[in-house]
Amino acid sequence: MSRVEQICEQLIKGKAKDVRELVEQALAERIPPADILNQGLLAGMGIIGERFKRDEVYVPEVLIAARAMKAGMEVLKPHLVSAGVQPKGTVVMGTVKGDLHDIGKNLVCMMLEGAGFKVVDAGINVEPATFVRLAQESQAAVIGASALLTTTMVNMKGVVDAVKGAGLDGRIKIMIGGAPVTQSFANQIGADGYAADAASAADVAKQLAGVA
Repeated sequence: MSRVEQICEQLIKGKAKDVRELVEQALAERIPPADILNQGLLAGMGIIGERFKRDEVYVPEVLIAARAMKAGMEVLKPHLVSAGVQPKGTVVMGTVKGDLHDIGKNLVCMMLEGAGFKVVDAGINVEPATFVRLAQESQAAVIGASALLTTTMVNMKGVVDAVKGAGLDGRIKIMIGGAPVTQSFANQIGADGYAADAASAADVAKQLAGVA
């Protein structure tokens, strides 16, 4: 088994300490940082994401795998920067105005990072104008808006309207998700994408950002 395959395997198992050490070894062996990222860390999170979609693993396993990825990224990130490796794009992710739930939003952030995106976490109870400002500041390709309550999901339309009002319609794509949210609601408010779960959100973000 190659070093990057070992990184992938240990990440899937959630072995943060082992992932960190293997990344250090891979760098010492002069394995390109992009290969460590794509074939090791991102490949492992991709497998976890697919298993999560199929209900073969659950939230605790995803959180443990994401922690292992973070441990590897802490070692790898300076080498990615110096090697000129760019993220696939930037996503601004937040829970909409009036909603204080963040577990789903945090899980989506992890899956997006696991798919190779840079994530700007806007937090909870986010005003539509804040989504737009953060997206402009970070040159984000996608805004992700989450809601857990039927009473707050209506505020997703405010995000869509704010993007249009700023003249960014088409340049910044909007994806929405959360327990009460549906594809038909996304169509109704004019959102560009809908994700049924955190793993699907990473796939939708890739499609909207136009990256593989």
